[in-house]
Amino acid sequence: QLIKAHGFVGSMSRKGNCWDNAVVESFFGSLKQERIQWHHYQTRREAQQDVLHYITMFYNSFRLHSYLDYQSPNQYETAWKELREVA
Repeated sequence: QLIKAHGFVGSMSRKGNCWDNAVVESFFGSLKQERIQWHHYQTRREAQQDVLHYITMFYNSFRLHSYLDYQSPNQYETAWKELREVA
């Protein structure tokens, strides 16, 4: 009701179907295991900057993703754009 009252559309499917959030849950699991659990941040800003750095400098640039045929998101996107230009 709260979602509808604010004009949003919920992203959840029927009860018991967990696939909607699988990608996000996987990302947050990686973030926690690979970065956050090893750091003790002094300020919220320090945490925000570190997470931003993790996403832009490691997760998207170097970390290999099995669902992208073991490429980084940046590599996958570049290859996809090149394929579109050829077609």
